[in-house]
Amino acid sequence: MYLKNFYIVISFIFLTTGNSLTFAQEVNTNDTLNINANELLTKDKSKKTDTLKKKTFLEGIIKRNAKGYENIDNIKKQMVLYDEAELYYKDIELKSGIIVLDFEKDEVYAGRLKDSLGEYTQFPVFKQGANLIEPDSIRFNTKTKRLKVWNSRTQQGELNIKADQSKRMNDSTYFMKNVRFTTAKNVDDPEYYFYSRKVKFVPGKKVVVSFTNMYIADIPTPIGLPFAYFPFSETSTSGFILPSPGQSNQQGFFLQNGGYYFALSDYYDLAILGDYYTNGSYALRAESGYAKRYKFNGRINLRFENQIQSERGLPDYSKSKQYNIQWSHAQDGKASANSRFSSSVNISSSQYFRQSLNLINVGSTLNNNLSSSISYSKTIPSVPQINFSLTATHSQNINTQVINMTLPTLQASVDRVFPFAKEGAKKGIIQNINFQYNLRGQNNIETTDSLFFKSEMFKTGRAGFQHSIPLSTNFKVFKYFSVSASTNFNEVWNFHTIRKSYNAATNKVEDTRVNEFAAYRTYDFSSAIGTTIYGTFDFGEDKKIQTIRHVMRPNISYSYTPSFDQYYDTYAIDATGTTMQEYTKFQNGLFGTPGNNYSNNVGFSLNNTFEAKVKTVDEKGKEEVKKVMLLNNLNLVTAYNISADSLAWSPMRVSGGTTLFQNKMGVNFSTTLDPYAIDNSGRRIEKYNINNGGSLFRMTSANMALNYSLTSSGSDGNKNRQNQQNGGRGDDLFGRSTDLSDNRQSLFDDDKDKEEEKPSEFYNSKLPWDLQFAYSVTYLNDNRQNRLNNNSLMVSGNVELSPKWKVGISSGYDFVQNGVTFTQFRFERDLESWRMSFNWVPFGVNSYWGFFIGIKSSVFSDIKWDKNRVPDRRLR
Repeated sequence: MYLKNFYIVISFIFLTTGNSLTFAQEVNTNDTLNINANELLTKDKSKKTDTLKKKTFLEGIIKRNAKGYENIDNIKKQMVLYDEAELYYKDIELKSGIIVLDFEKDEVYAGRLKDSLGEYTQFPVFKQGANLIEPDSIRFNTKTKRLKVWNSRTQQGELNIKADQSKRMNDSTYFMKNVRFTTAKNVDDPEYYFYSRKVKFVPGKKVVVSFTNMYIADIPTPIGLPFAYFPFSETSTSGFILPSPGQSNQQGFFLQNGGYYFALSDYYDLAILGDYYTNGSYALRAESGYAKRYKFNGRINLRFENQIQSERGLPDYSKSKQYNIQWSHAQDGKASANSRFSSSVNISSSQYFRQSLNLINVGSTLNNNLSSSISYSKTIPSVPQINFSLTATHSQNINTQVINMTLPTLQASVDRVFPFAKEGAKKGIIQNINFQYNLRGQNNIETTDSLFFKSEMFKTGRAGFQHSIPLSTNFKVFKYFSVSASTNFNEVWNFHTIRKSYNAATNKVEDTRVNEFAAYRTYDFSSAIGTTIYGTFDFGEDKKIQTIRHVMRPNISYSYTPSFDQYYDTYAIDATGTTMQEYTKFQNGLFGTPGNNYSNNVGFSLNNTFEAKVKTVDEKGKEEVKKVMLLNNLNLVTAYNISADSLAWSPMRVSGGTTLFQNKMGVNFSTTLDPYAIDNSGRRIEKYNINNGGSLFRMTSANMALNYSLTSSGSDGNKNRQNQQNGGRGDDLFGRSTDLSDNRQSLFDDDKDKEEEKPSEFYNSKLPWDLQFAYSVTYLNDNRQNRLNNNSLMVSGNVELSPKWKVGISSGYDFVQNGVTFTQFRFERDLESWRMSFNWVPFGVNSYWGFFIGIKSSVFSDIKWDKNRVPDRRLR
């Protein structure tokens, strides 16, 4: 192997003739050529023609390389490169088994070779600029730029093109004969292709073809076109989106997801889609994505549906309007060091996900709450540091149709200041004294779904500010006890208050909203002392369990809050005016109300963790010791109110959690224990439960949740991204989402990198799979119910029967209602360039089935067969 640069400093005289030049497409060799490479160019020497001698020079430097040999013939003005030949001239790169360069005619010839087994190797690879061609053989004129190739292969975007013969007339136009178009990876043996006999091809711009028909497995189909036009562009192109037909029992025949795509710029786009149903229902959607490298990216979805049930005049006729607004925005970490903007918006009518005619998203259907957040935060790197943020939030309960919004919430804080601290470590009670300033401003709106986006939603808005200055310190006593003490000053500004008065006409106490500025100030004090206790149980190094360590963190706290009864007034509760009731005009304020009773609370808490050292044997038979967490936490919390006249003890809350089986199973439990008894009406009485004939504590509630996740690869398994985008769960327990606007998406969120590693049609030993269980039970006994309020088991699993076949199921059982919960079956077959799937929900209000087979690539996304039966929606 060698590489040479040479300059042609003498001119070559060449003859311009009309004789055609031919190049042998195949070179038979057994490690040597059977013919002289210089004879690959032939011409009829019996003809004599008068020629005009011209002088010509090569226009650039030639770089060449060959593993076999190199032969330069100055008489014939030819150079032959053999075996792994390479030629670089101007913007042309050519690699092939054999290359012949004719200086006199300014032409290059390249072809493949046969090895000792008779197999063709070292196919030509021709590259000029961004255009790449991989033919069997090639002939190229360096001056006219004309090119002729045999069995050329090229790629334009997702489309692979192969032609028996191709001619390039100039830099931008090719004419092809017997051409195959396909998105299959193997263009020589594709699972499908479109065949055309004549083609005009302009790289990077368009392909114009004559009569074209579709072949599947080399078998012609009746699908064909008299002519076709395929536009190509390195940038996005605007165009129409063809709708998908279908039928619904309630809405009749329909066309879904038709519209227009606007390629507005390299940074953002827009798609307008719509559905129409023969009973008059329709839907409109606008989808836009935007991104700027190293700055931000996001997506906006606007959806509206006008739904009609049955026919006008029939008793079950109804009409409703549904909407959904989604906006996600993420800022790149490199965009700014001191400020950040983000958004996650999911606002909809309460019944959108349950009634949508186009999006079957069970994960969101079973979700009772929607939430949104838009936030901007900034840090001012001063001393002390200043932080502030501006946030707008939205919380919506789908069942009650109540919407809570903060428009906006302002938060600002000045970092802690240690006025008595010296440089270095802070020691002692004085040096650890610190204070800071916090500001919180909020405008809250509570409304309902029916008043949303109407002026009435602002009438009950509440606004206010809260200022707080906490002063605290911490220190150690007796070396092992940590003590903290703090006091907090609060000032609250309200812009709305209430006035209570008795209305004799209605015989009711009425609340009158007063728009005024009012403020109140409060303060409190708190302290705490705690320590950490370590206990170790040694069983011996020869035991399976060598050591168990118990860590206890007891804590005793005290809090004092005085009475602020100066902010309270009275009102008459009846017409006599003799019975008065206390109230404060700050009632229902954003930041609470000042207390009219002082409190002295002593709190007790105990946190426990248990871990063990366990002797194990690894795969190589070597013994090693591992730490195993037995119990991540076991917490006990209660409090005693010193100033209370009765019922001083608060119920004890016991909670805990751990992970088992190498963190595959999560276990969480909690219970509430009340020391007091209750009367016949369920109210707590000043009598301990043990003195009322019961146990020491009365269990009022308890719950336990278990989550067990297993995968063959040990990873987290498939993520349900479609559900998460619409506010649903991130797992398969409530099924997989089906977006009817794009059924080309896989039901299993395939990992493309893993697909490339699959070796064959069948697995030899291991089947990739994932399995997840979730069990939840809740016990309720606060009023002697003594019953299980919830007891359910959910399970989901996915398995790859082969690298091309995937099967999944989601189901569960409710032991309280004694019935099967939501159940979904999923089947998918990877057909290389195609995808086939079947999704079935056999029963329930979300019963549904859908079948899809189509080409994965967006180039031929309209070549599909899509059939489904959507659920019969009950409009509410």
